[in-house]
Amino acid sequence: MDALGKIRKGCLKHSKADQYRLYAHFSKKMFGICLRFAASYDEAQDILQEGFIKVFKHLPSFRGEGSLEGWIRQIFVNTAIEKFRERMYFLPLDDHSDYQGYVAQNDGPGFLHTRDILALVQQLPAQYRLVFNLYALEGYTHKEIAKALQISESTSRSNLARARILLREKINKDYRIAVNAV
Repeated sequence: MDALGKIRKGCLKHSKADQYRLYAHFSKKMFGICLRFAASYDEAQDILQEGFIKVFKHLPSFRGEGSLEGWIRQIFVNTAIEKFRERMYFLPLDDHSDYQGYVAQNDGPGFLHTRDILALVQQLPAQYRLVFNLYALEGYTHKEIAKALQISESTSRSNLARARILLREKINKDYRIAVNAV
């Protein structure tokens, strides 16, 4: 049995030391997931805490089919979706007037740092951010997103398209400001 298997067994016996080891092993990766889905750092911390509570609560149900990391990752994605549902609101499909005028007339940067992209994704309206993360980063299909969020597939596609447009506009706008400041 590998070290992670031993830690898992200890967690099943409610060993606080092994629970800490499991947390220490996965917390950075899972916090990255939380940050992508959350609107703020504080909200990401809440998702992280709720996610680990669920991991420890449901660890006995892990059957060893697939990796433990994949199983934990799915718990965190589902926790982020649940957090979103708690404060769910939907933007009308034809109303994106708040985002007009952001487009700068340039092609944007040749590269961005990961933290810059994360900050831009966090600025997206909640539903756009959630659909973007599920589709682009977690690999969900529009059918899976529609089922998870209880929306239509066309709404999922529309939200993804709008998220991409807003990200492109924000990149162009922020890049132009940075160039003018130099």
